[in-house]
Amino acid sequence: MEVGFKTDKGMKRQNNEDACFVMLPEKVFLVADGVGGGNAGEIASRTAVSEIASYISNNPIKNAINKYAIVNYFQDAIEKANSKIYEMAVKYKENKGMATTLVAVYIKDGKAYIANVGDSRVYLFRDDEFLQLTEDHTYVNTLVKAGILTEAQAAVDSRKNIITKALGADVTVEPDFFQVDVSCGDVLILCTDGLYDEVSEEELIDVIDSEVSMSILCNQLIEIANTNGGHDNITLISLRVTEDDINE
Repeated sequence: MEVGFKTDKGMKRQNNEDACFVMLPEKVFLVADGVGGGNAGEIASRTAVSEIASYISNNPIKNAINKYAIVNYFQDAIEKANSKIYEMAVKYKENKGMATTLVAVYIKDGKAYIANVGDSRVYLFRDDEFLQLTEDHTYVNTLVKAGILTEAQAAVDSRKNIITKALGADVTVEPDFFQVDVSCGDVLILCTDGLYDEVSEEELIDVIDSEVSMSILCNQLIEIANTNGGHDNITLISLRVTEDDINE
């Protein structure tokens, strides 16, 4: 697997409340986008990825031998991270209200297993087709699903960044889980809204089509996001699937 990752505070923010974590031997990849006053969002996102990474280090993921075990495994890891963030928000008044999005991707035996909370996303690029694999937990997406807003209206709605689900927001959390077959040459992108709010699908496809390395791809996409405004922190992990990931 070829991997690239990068985070940037963007052009308008004073600090970076995003976080990412790459566990290459385990083929687990995490991206989080924190919310909260002061530096609480930064604490929430970093706590989320570090707690899940610690859980994986202490509980070998290879022991989850089928899709049901993998879902239960990530549910447990995410619940523990959620509890930690919630407890920190209750205990310290400066952390009150802090929470974070999370997307996690695990590659095993030609499949990508995805867990999602919030509005950070996972995309799949294959054969010139670009697909969003996750579903945003946002207020406007709820309105789209109800037929009240169109996708185009939601994209410019002032409430589009109001999330309806996040780690640390409640005592418990219910992630979405997805599974997709992956093929050699597929590109997966995990990212925060600071990327997809600034970079159009056409711009994303153009960079991927240029067949640059995953590290260069991350650099180029963040440069485009900042050129287009850089109104938020920007974080992404890019993965190119190889034969080794299919024939493990």
